[in-house]
Amino acid sequence: MFNYLNEILAAYQARDPAARSKLEILLLYPGVHATLYHKLAHFLYCRRLKFLARLVSQWARFWTGIEIHPGATIGRRLVIDHGMGIVIGETAELGDDVLLYQGVTLGGTGKDQGKRHPTIGNNVLIGSGAKVLGPFKVGNGARIAANAVVLREIPDDSTAVGVPAQVVRIAGERVSYASAVDQIHITDPVDEKLKALMSRVEFLERQMERLDQQQNEQQSDKEE
Repeated sequence: MFNYLNEILAAYQARDPAARSKLEILLLYPGVHATLYHKLAHFLYCRRLKFLARLVSQWARFWTGIEIHPGATIGRRLVIDHGMGIVIGETAELGDDVLLYQGVTLGGTGKDQGKRHPTIGNNVLIGSGAKVLGPFKVGNGARIAANAVVLREIPDDSTAVGVPAQVVRIAGERVSYASAVDQIHITDPVDEKLKALMSRVEFLERQMERLDQQQNEQQSDKEE
């Protein structure tokens, strides 16, 4: 247990520049508390003590603002940055070295039975407010942009942005739209399509104006 805890604290130190000491992280970081509560809740859940497991998880939710279902499976060195509003569903599975920001939902769509929630690979980053919904896999090394809504499988080492999310990079190579996710400068493919549509509408409006002008000129010539 000491090694497990030390591993988590070291992961926070490595990934959070605001972290000054392991003691501060242990006492004051809600993501650490939520992870430790979940370890107990999952232990109870696996032994069919589901009421007690749920009781622990709901206390953790009240205490930390992070809701992790006791049935969820979490790998090693999970880092939850800030954490408020995070929801992780019952059949969700998280690999090792995952980084979650506040407001992330790993949920279901309400249409599936059994496995209802996503499987997150190793070394995955999911940005603030992102929603990953459904029983598919997010590949190892993937990056999900802030506020993206992911509804289908994401390949390894890829970057997904937008609503619904689209893959824009795989292994550093552009697939279609704009640049890689840096949590600040994000090009939304839906926004790009809207801009293209507006440009087309403006072109058609200019064409209509020319036609109207030609018709008015022809009418004037006839009247003369």
